[in-house]
Amino acid sequence: MNVQKDDERAATVHEGGCACGAFRFRAAGGPKRVGMCHCMTCRQVHGSAFGAYAIYARGDVMMSGSLSTWRSSEDGRRHFCPVCGSVAYMEYTTRDEVDLPLGAFDETGLFEPDYELWCKHREPWLPQGVRPEYDEERAH
Repeated sequence: MNVQKDDERAATVHEGGCACGAFRFRAAGGPKRVGMCHCMTCRQVHGSAFGAYAIYARGDVMMSGSLSTWRSSEDGRRHFCPVCGSVAYMEYTTRDEVDLPLGAFDETGLFEPDYELWCKHREPWLPQGVRPEYDEERAH
């Protein structure tokens, strides 16, 4: 075990927020996992072919600013900026996690997805076989 590497990882903070700056977040350390989602809700919310998220433990993320919330499923909550409409984050009431959109981070190239969900809705022009793929949801 490399204690110095673990300390550096824990001390790392990544910041981000919405397009207009009314909402900001600070994520400490690294995400638990990083994934792409091709479900129809993610596609429509992002206005894109998929959503890509860094999933952090709730206690590792500090947030500031006012948000609006949409109950997208029984357990799903999607939070967005009421000023610019940017997706701020997603969460499930049954998990102690926060799903931060990769595009909301101030830096690019921070994280690469580890897996893809809801591939039965993936656009046919996207590459296949790059990472583990699930037709629908996966176990957490």
